[in-house]
Amino acid sequence: MKYWFYILITIWVCGACVPSPEHVQKVDKAAPIYPDYADVTIPVNIAPLNFLLRDDALSVYVYIDNVVFYAGRGNEVTFDMEDWKAMLAKNVGKSVEVKVVAKYADGWKEYRSFRWKVVADEVDPYLTYRLIEPDYEVFNNLVLQERCVENFDVRNFSDYGMVGNRCMNCHTYASQDPSTSMFYLRGEDGGAILNVDGKLKKLELKREDMVSGSVYFGFSPSARYVVFSTNVIIPAFHAQGSKRMEVFDTKSDVYVADLTDSRFIDSPLLADSTQLETFPTFSPDGKHIYYCTAHVLDSLGGLTSLKYSLCRVAFDEENGTIGTEVDTVYNAKMMGKSVCHPRVSPDGQYLVYTVANYGTFPIWHREADLQLMNLQTGEINLMEEVNSSMSDTYHSWSSNSRWLAFASKRDDGLYGKVYYTYINKKGVCSKPFALPQAHPSFYDDCLKSFNAPEQGKGRLPFSITDVHQVLSASPTKFQ
Repeated sequence: MKYWFYILITIWVCGACVPSPEHVQKVDKAAPIYPDYADVTIPVNIAPLNFLLRDDALSVYVYIDNVVFYAGRGNEVTFDMEDWKAMLAKNVGKSVEVKVVAKYADGWKEYRSFRWKVVADEVDPYLTYRLIEPDYEVFNNLVLQERCVENFDVRNFSDYGMVGNRCMNCHTYASQDPSTSMFYLRGEDGGAILNVDGKLKKLELKREDMVSGSVYFGFSPSARYVVFSTNVIIPAFHAQGSKRMEVFDTKSDVYVADLTDSRFIDSPLLADSTQLETFPTFSPDGKHIYYCTAHVLDSLGGLTSLKYSLCRVAFDEENGTIGTEVDTVYNAKMMGKSVCHPRVSPDGQYLVYTVANYGTFPIWHREADLQLMNLQTGEINLMEEVNSSMSDTYHSWSSNSRWLAFASKRDDGLYGKVYYTYINKKGVCSKPFALPQAHPSFYDDCLKSFNAPEQGKGRLPFSITDVHQVLSASPTKFQ
């Protein structure tokens, strides 16, 4: 009773100057809300799903289970944070009905209702990502941000203005734990920036016989080891208007760095000059390294034949040794697709990866989709409930293995945004919802793409200033 009392008081205060619905006309069509939050599954700790109506609405009422939950002028709906949290807590395990009633110049309209299913499985409270121009001409003005998804708090933890406008590559946690993480700063005085309990260290993950420095990486469960790829990356431009560019490797190998003993661990299986090995990641038990591999291209003209298979090799975390046999998990030749970005769920049950027609740079591939493999049965879920007609990729798991965050260009084919989908224990996926914003018009005004979202269990223990200061430090070299 106390919950609804506060709701009614809030509505009375906020809606005192909002006209009440009268002579309402029911229309048999969906409310034109943006982002599309209709019929989605949401975690109990998510920030309010604020939305707007894509029309000339003068006022909006929102009802939850036939009780007024919001009333306001204009076409934007921004829920009160305390009311929202109380509503979620009250409806855990339930599906609530959401009804939108809007006033227009010609009267009130009630749209077809939709539902929100509230689940007890929480999403990890923090998310990191890179904000980047969506096109290929520039990489400047990059920002690495951290967002609390339980509210709308956001901060830059590395900013182009503090690092000499260098290129900054993606930030990754060790087992979603903010006490250990890493990202890359490119250019002079750059390196791999390792965070351990808030103390930053610059690493030089490169050896003379390697084709480049570290590019893509992942931590072992103990966080002692980092598996990484070295890549010679080439951009190529399309003559077709429907495609902008390609990015592909001419050389790439995979190595392991022992962060405790500052040494490299390698294997001829992962550094074969006739093969391209990339996008490595550890299994959550540390017993395997998953990676993508393809034959080296003979010529640029054969780019569409560049199809990567998904393989794995054993790893002994106790002794720091790589196995001697390679297993093929996804055979590109048999399946007719190319794989990238493998990620195993923390509970070890599922593997999610991106498939495209060819290559390993799916951002500009409209056909790029996510797939879910059951590692116990080998069954593949095409995730039709999740994928769109535009690029869907760059995904990360929550620590409880129930939520997948990924980047999608489904709105306009150009700007990437973060979406969440719920995956239950049986591997059933829910309709994705966009990362909520304080003002739903944010996405209309944002001229950056959200790139490589990573979920974290807590706030990162370092700041922009710490990153700026570590630039002048001497790097730790590996042998």
